[in-house]
Amino acid sequence: MNTSPLQIIIILGAGLIAGFMNTMAGGGSFLTLAALEFAGLPSAMANGTNRVAIAVQTIMAVLGFRSKGISNFKLSIQLAIPTLIGAIIGAYTVIDLPTAIFHRILAVAMLMMLAILVLNPKKWLQNRKVELTSRRRLLGYLVFFLVGLYGGAIQAGVGFLLIASLVLVAGLDLVRTNSHKVFIIGTYTLFALAMFALRGQVNWLLGLVLAVGNGTGGWIASRLAAAKGEKVVRIVLGIALAILSIRYLGIIPGF
Repeated sequence: MNTSPLQIIIILGAGLIAGFMNTMAGGGSFLTLAALEFAGLPSAMANGTNRVAIAVQTIMAVLGFRSKGISNFKLSIQLAIPTLIGAIIGAYTVIDLPTAIFHRILAVAMLMMLAILVLNPKKWLQNRKVELTSRRRLLGYLVFFLVGLYGGAIQAGVGFLLIASLVLVAGLDLVRTNSHKVFIIGTYTLFALAMFALRGQVNWLLGLVLAVGNGTGGWIASRLAAAKGEKVVRIVLGIALAILSIRYLGIIPGF
């Protein structure tokens, strides 16, 4: 497959924005999946290739949070295990989906993420305190398993789901929530990537190009309190989601 310099630039730029957005909130993979398909990858390979960048991005973000003294690997591992189990099942299920069905699922997920962007759940999730009892912890494991199913299958937008789950179930503040979020995503992404790779659904060259952008964006977002930057990215992401959902739903013929 021939890749033009313009396609490389688009993929790199999409990765930078996505890495920033994924670390601050979520949803950046919607942009990178579209960029990879623009570069000529089939939907299943775009989904697998995107995991290369997600893996690098989350590793960089985890290191960024740790450099600021924000990490609790013991709790992160406990929460990552049920998510990982769900993700393996989700990735296995989605690999052989026909492109048309995958695009419809992706479009519905995009519309859901649009609603989340508009509602901006961070405003009502802040400063929620709950006691992490044994019963609530078990409920959390079930919730994280379900989130893992979605993350393994689609990945795009899973950050929003994890933020809500971590805050509502575990009662964590948003800073620590983000540190656990990137660790959990990084853990199951490595396994999902291996599954896609074993099925030949990864373009390593484009994945590494995308990873440069994602890793840089993840590192910047994890170390900087960039509220205005996040607001701008959310607006750009919202516009992109609206356009892409129309395209994937086939509402406009030939688009």
